Amino acid sequence: MEERSPQTDLWAQLQIPLIVLGSFVLLLWAIEIVDQLIFHGALDSFGVRPRTLLGLWGILWAPFLHGGFRHLLANTGPILILGSIVMLSRPLKEFFTISFIVIIIGGLGTWLIGPRFSVHLGASGLIFGYFGFLLLSAYFERSCRATVIALVVLLLYSGIIWGVLPQSGSISWQTHLFGFVGGGVAAYLLSHKRDGHVTVTVLDEY
Repeated sequence: MEERSPQTDLWAQLQIPLIVLGSFVLLLWAIEIVDQLIFHGALDSFGVRPRTLLGLWGILWAPFLHGGFRHLLANTGPILILGSIVMLSRPLKEFFTISFIVIIIGGLGTWLIGPRFSVHLGASGLIFGYFGFLLLSAYFERSCRATVIALVVLLLYSGIIWGVLPQSGSISWQTHLFGFVGGGVAAYLLSHKRDGHVTVTVLDEY
């Protein structure tokens, strides 16, 4: 019988998150390089444009667009770290479900309350969505594992919570706020789905 070292097991766990999130980040950088060097930032116009019909398409495109390399660089680390924590603690299918819920709720909320002639873009909605999901999973699930994960996330990124508050400048606090809300909704839905599975399992045993 083949014995696996702890290093091998750790690599097996990290492999899928590294591939999925690494590919996503590479895609973000490829898009931004093309946007800056070929289109001179014109792709930014495809972000969320509040309360316009065409702006609804931006809900899907905005997470892939950034307002320059500095903007993307600021988002790269948190996406990799928080995304990896979500992916390591959840099945891959749930990770994609969480991401979809965050993108839709984050984008739609921004579309509804954002300033009329503004354009909102960037992966920060996903960052706040993963942050909100990991924190609120501890509340909805009441499990030791979820609580420990939430404490680790707070230790790493507690400072970003202020990003959901209204502020001046070019920061889209609306995207941050509704991304966080989307993460909370995902935490609520998936925790109740898991509770339902537990109930069925118990009933089947008797």
